[in-house]
Amino acid sequence: MTAAETMPQGTSQGTPQVLLAHHLKQLRLPTVLREYDKVARECARDDVDHPRYLLRLLELELIDRERRLVERRIRQARFPATKSLDSFVFTAIPSLNKMLVLELARCEYILRRENIIALGNSGTGKSHVALGLGLAACQRGFSVVFTTAAALVHQLMEARDEKRLLRLQRELQVARLLIIDELGYVPLSPTGAELLFEVFSQRYEHGSTIVTSNLPFEEWTAVLGSERLTGALLDRLTHHVHILAMNGESYRLAQSTARRRLANKVVPTDAAADAGNSSDPNTGEILPG
Repeated sequence: MTAAETMPQGTSQGTPQVLLAHHLKQLRLPTVLREYDKVARECARDDVDHPRYLLRLLELELIDRERRLVERRIRQARFPATKSLDSFVFTAIPSLNKMLVLELARCEYILRRENIIALGNSGTGKSHVALGLGLAACQRGFSVVFTTAAALVHQLMEARDEKRLLRLQRELQVARLLIIDELGYVPLSPTGAELLFEVFSQRYEHGSTIVTSNLPFEEWTAVLGSERLTGALLDRLTHHVHILAMNGESYRLAQSTARRRLANKVVPTDAAADAGNSSDPNTGEILPG
């Protein structure tokens, strides 16, 4: 059934509200549909003229539409968690250049097709920073894809076996920002390393890539398995790059230690009440102290 067939024919077929609701749905203006009556009452109360009434409605629609687009980009990015830079504790990682990270959050590096590499030992917040920059990119209108290095290689090899590698490579190439997390945690097979190199090569000067790794550059050969391949990959990845040094004590370990210390300080009420009492070794009965 077409839209014309479902549309009420004239006011005799429905009230103005029914017709208005129909037209707004057809025009895909859900916020106008939801808010027009409320805003009309507010404008009547405040003696606002018709142009300003329409302006208020359309501003609400645009704001709501942008919110929905951001939410869609976040879903499509497939972040394992939604984390912002606002919740990152910069003071825990003194080696990290906070001003550079905040500058990168403006996403101008994406317009320049530049890359970011976050290097540091495990637990220092590299993934958090990458997720925060990815979220900022979604909020500024850029398409983002998030994956781990191991998952990406597995996906590429599976696509190759199923004869859909070219389609997957095109999808990865057109993303404005590709985030590859945890490069270095799992050694790659020769085939996997070559497929990963192809991703970097195809994105070179076409899109921005963020890579996080627990290994310094000189140890990447152990993961990729070839000095030649590693050199060619780093040549492309580091041509236009911002390096985030994130060495220091594990932030996750510090948090875990702090929680344990806090738990040890808390004495259960029942235990505190019984602290001055003894118990009968035979019956377990609490005896007065």
